[in-house]
Amino acid sequence: MPKIKVGIINVTGYAGVELARILSCHPNVTLTSVSGRSAAGKKLSEIFPHLAELDLTISSELGEVDIAFSALPHKESATEVIPLLQKGTRVIDLSADFRLKDPAQYPAWYGFRHPSPELLNEAVFGLTELYRSKITSSKLVANPGCYPTGAILALAPAVKAGLTGNRLIIDSKSGVSGAGRSLSLSTHFAEADESVTAYALDGHRHLPEITQELGKLRADLVEATFVPHLIPMTRGIMTTAYAPLTRQIELAELRQLYTEFYKDEPFVRITPTPPHTKHTWGSNLCLVHPSLDTRTNTLIAVSAIDNLVKGAAGQAIQNMNVMLGLDERTGLTATAVWP
Repeated sequence: MPKIKVGIINVTGYAGVELARILSCHPNVTLTSVSGRSAAGKKLSEIFPHLAELDLTISSELGEVDIAFSALPHKESATEVIPLLQKGTRVIDLSADFRLKDPAQYPAWYGFRHPSPELLNEAVFGLTELYRSKITSSKLVANPGCYPTGAILALAPAVKAGLTGNRLIIDSKSGVSGAGRSLSLSTHFAEADESVTAYALDGHRHLPEITQELGKLRADLVEATFVPHLIPMTRGIMTTAYAPLTRQIELAELRQLYTEFYKDEPFVRITPTPPHTKHTWGSNLCLVHPSLDTRTNTLIAVSAIDNLVKGAAGQAIQNMNVMLGLDERTGLTATAVWP
């Protein structure tokens, strides 16, 4: 059986290079084309020596492929994705450009008017654990953001079961790779090292994504307060979500609920103790630990992911596997690196 030809738009970003790393070991696809405007004409190995075995030259435009991954920033991605869809190429978009269903959200949260709002309802939100059946036949998958991935997976079982009220508090802490490769003062070593800081207190652009998807799991509106933090580490997101409960529940029952919800999910594991971000480093795992504050009858759900794998490239490849009818674990079975 011939291998599927895949390509990466913007291979030079952190998500793009992580896609290339994982795809290089995938047994059913061949990475045949990579683009990156700032490095066009250079060998991929010049920019990333660890990918020398791929022997690819970075081009300014993507070549002919069966499936394209777009790792461009928001706003830029849509303009590249739309022509690909028009010529029949299936696309997995790692930007936010097709995640939100309401086009009015884009000027409010991302500062641009969507160029093709009719595609927003066609795009499938690529959280495989919730939308596997729709991803199978989709032509366009909107890969979730890193923060929403950890937050939604931490809360989904309790929200769907009607255990939580409609007021959620989500606290997330991310490594600096989540900010991308572009230089900025906040991720400068001397600024970020030995320091933790909260940001986007007036509303982070991943918030509408979180509320959109959690809101689909229950009839009434889910409202959330979401505060992200920058942590001086390279990879990983730790999310701690808090939700007042609508009824009393024993811890054993809560953990059974989570275990049952994710029992057939190869990349979500319920842990008996709070996970460390290091437990997921380099893997496509999401580790979830549900617990209770019995004094206030509050759910405390902790999740840990690698923001560049389950939060970006690994999840995109998981979605690709589903689109191709492959075992979704294909190419993603590497265990986490420890320590």
